[in-house]
Amino acid sequence: MCKQASIGEIADVITGKTPPTNKPIFWEADIPFITPKDLQASKHIFATERRVSSAVKDSFSKQIIPAGSVCVSCIGNLGYVGVVETASLSNQQINTVVPNDPDDSDYLYYAMRWLWPYFKHLEGQSTALSIINKSHFEQISIPWPSQATRRIISGILNRFDDLIELNLRTNDYLLELVRVEFDHRFGAETPTTNLGNVMAISTQSLKPSACTGEIWEHYSIPAFDDNRRPVFEPADNIKSNKYAIDNDCILISKLNPSIKRLWLPCCTLKRSVCSTEFIVYKPKRPEHKSFYYAAIDSPSFTDFLLAHVTGSTGSRQRTHPKATLNYPMPNPSVEDIEGFCEFADPIIARWQLNERGSAQLERLRGVLLPKLMSGEIDVSRVNATQLNNHLSAGSMSA
Repeated sequence: MCKQASIGEIADVITGKTPPTNKPIFWEADIPFITPKDLQASKHIFATERRVSSAVKDSFSKQIIPAGSVCVSCIGNLGYVGVVETASLSNQQINTVVPNDPDDSDYLYYAMRWLWPYFKHLEGQSTALSIINKSHFEQISIPWPSQATRRIISGILNRFDDLIELNLRTNDYLLELVRVEFDHRFGAETPTTNLGNVMAISTQSLKPSACTGEIWEHYSIPAFDDNRRPVFEPADNIKSNKYAIDNDCILISKLNPSIKRLWLPCCTLKRSVCSTEFIVYKPKRPEHKSFYYAAIDSPSFTDFLLAHVTGSTGSRQRTHPKATLNYPMPNPSVEDIEGFCEFADPIIARWQLNERGSAQLERLRGVLLPKLMSGEIDVSRVNATQLNNHLSAGSMSA
């Protein structure tokens, strides 16, 4: 049985705090301000939605967290984890683990991920807002093997995350390349037509209760916010009707359009569905999908969505789908559209290939993590060089 240690024995725990939002002095772009949303993209927290000024170093000195610390969401959606890249401040939803030995940062990250089932169990027990306070959090026990074993475990799992983060950075670059090229080719002088003339909105509905026993590929709002990958789950577990989708679709969320959720499905199952909170566009000429994806990705389309919302300000605004059919969609010549697709299609195909590769790496990491943490896999028998070579080869072929 592996030795156990409480989090409070091996690290300091810092609970975050939000500076007063009515004091602009605290909200100048300087220091990352971490919230649970910032913990869902990758292992390392490379960017945050908001930043605070250096003034917080005086007023919130006890809440400043150093690079290498491990943030864990402990209010609401429990158990999201990320490693701080530079000195930061977090909000009060996050408890941050500051290791006594900085070299344990990676191991503690994986130990927090290993606790995911525990966090979800706590979340499921609460009928109100789920909370793990600092005292409770410090008492949670994790496996604490020898230093050498901790280094080997984190080294093995790091290799997976290194490749996942490489794919993430590559894909950010690829999509930015498509955006820049679209803007370069199609400026304000480009003719337009109503969106409804070139794309239709699909509302084909599927009832989960009519498909008992089937596995569905589910493109949901939570799945997008988590890691932008669909969830594969039994239809029996899905409680409400969904829209049927395929690889010719382009999805964009009508819910809270200020949060951009644009998704190009890469369906692998016959039964692929999405939340009814998405607008499902189907280009009338599917071979031009890359062009229309880039057009919807533009700031002007986001502005149009925001100009046609219903509902009060806050978290439940929605754009009416039919209103978007009047959006002035760029409408250059067929030759120009096909020329752009010739440029963009292979880039988007590579992006989708990288996404599938990352999903496979995440599944493999998920299988290995509990086995390594529990000692079921004897790390002294793992050939790290062979594993690295195998993963590198797989990444290159993805």
